[in-house]
Amino acid sequence: MVQVSGFFDFIGTLAHYDGLNQPVIRLNKRHAFLIDAFRTEIAGARVLDLAAHDGRWSYAFAGAGAAEVVGIEARQELVDLFDTYPDPVLRAVVDLRCGDIFDGLEAEIAKGARYDVVAVLGILYHIMDHFRLFQLIRKLGPKLVIVDSEFMLRDAPMIQLVRERTDNILNAAPQIAGQEIAIKGVPSFAAMEVIADVLAYELTWSDWEELPKGRREGVADYYREQKMRRATCVLRPRG
Repeated sequence: MVQVSGFFDFIGTLAHYDGLNQPVIRLNKRHAFLIDAFRTEIAGARVLDLAAHDGRWSYAFAGAGAAEVVGIEARQELVDLFDTYPDPVLRAVVDLRCGDIFDGLEAEIAKGARYDVVAVLGILYHIMDHFRLFQLIRKLGPKLVIVDSEFMLRDAPMIQLVRERTDNILNAAPQIAGQEIAIKGVPSFAAMEVIADVLAYELTWSDWEELPKGRREGVADYYREQKMRRATCVLRPRG
């Protein structure tokens, strides 16, 4: 049975989480699947956290024993919030940078950087260049890629285009100056599997059914039965 820790209990004390719907409950349950499930591979690892938001998952990787965490986030106002996180020892493990994730990936590749773990959490359904993203990630040589995203409930390997406002910090960042409406692509489960296969990754879906029905408060999007569902998977290089 999945054990849900209280790692994110402190979130309730941070002003910028006031007014959000069940952030502590949701983040703790996600932590069990995104961090706790891979603690042995995270411990001592060099981690890259793409679209790091306010650094919450970068901080969680540090809390799981990562040796170094580099986070890349497009919005400076979110990067600035990382200083509100309580543990200076964990914060010191994290290098949170403001920038475009594709530019950041290319810069890391250009300087020959290598990462043990790459996190693609909550961003795959806010971008258009899904295959390019994983091509670039592969060049960093990770042994583990953790993906958490919305996926279309379609049998075909497809990516559905959706318009999205950019004035919400939880949405896509502007793709051109002054852009109010961005375009994003939401992949299907099968599309994710095809991308992994052609890049020589073994893909494993996390089993969110392990969380008992009576304990699914705050994470209903992982159990939707129409249009799209949130899910978690990991990629590991073949061989």
